[in-house]
Amino acid sequence: MGSAIRFTGTGPGARTRDGCSVELYRRVPADDEPEIVAGVVPAGGTVLDLGAGAGRVAHALVALGYVVTAVDNSAEMLAHVRGAETVLADIETLDLGRGFDAVLLASTLINFPEAATRAALLAACRRHVRPGGAVLIQRRNPETFMALRPGPAGESAGVRDFIDSVRHEGRLAHITVRSEAADAVWTQSFTCELIDDRQLDEALGEAGLRLARWLDARRRWALAVPA
Repeated sequence: MGSAIRFTGTGPGARTRDGCSVELYRRVPADDEPEIVAGVVPAGGTVLDLGAGAGRVAHALVALGYVVTAVDNSAEMLAHVRGAETVLADIETLDLGRGFDAVLLASTLINFPEAATRAALLAACRRHVRPGGAVLIQRRNPETFMALRPGPAGESAGVRDFIDSVRHEGRLAHITVRSEAADAVWTQSFTCELIDDRQLDEALGEAGLRLARWLDARRRWALAVPA
């Protein structure tokens, strides 16, 4: 997924440096990311997909007519990406020397529980957004973050997700998710930090960005622009 949130877990198939299951992410399709991008950037625009994984979002964006550059630090993940330029790199140190119409920081990477890493992620976004472009940031909904409890967490493409455990510790949530397919089961454990509006505003400002508007009613998707 890049080099942000660290995972530990079980299940078949290769794992990336940060502990993600390649086979699991290969199976999972895009959620609402393509619609979010399409609401901001006209088809044909350039999109930098940070932490692209196996192409979950990149493939959907290519199908919509976008010119996509997919960045990940896992060669095993990028081997599954089709139709997009691929770049093997850590997000935090990425410097392609060019700007994009949209920079996508999806998969709630902004909820990584370390301020220095969040700052490096946003700095990479700022380096790569062109003048007049947009940075699209997905976070966990602050209103539901502290209410996370064990139980079913959705189903997509034949993979059912369950939250097996949640331990809240201040602004942190330590989560274990179990993903079940007909032929395999994976577990992934990780830690996320609550990112509220104030904290996001401050982090954006430190990166040379500002919040332009929210893109959804639940305030999970922020549109940021160069300050």
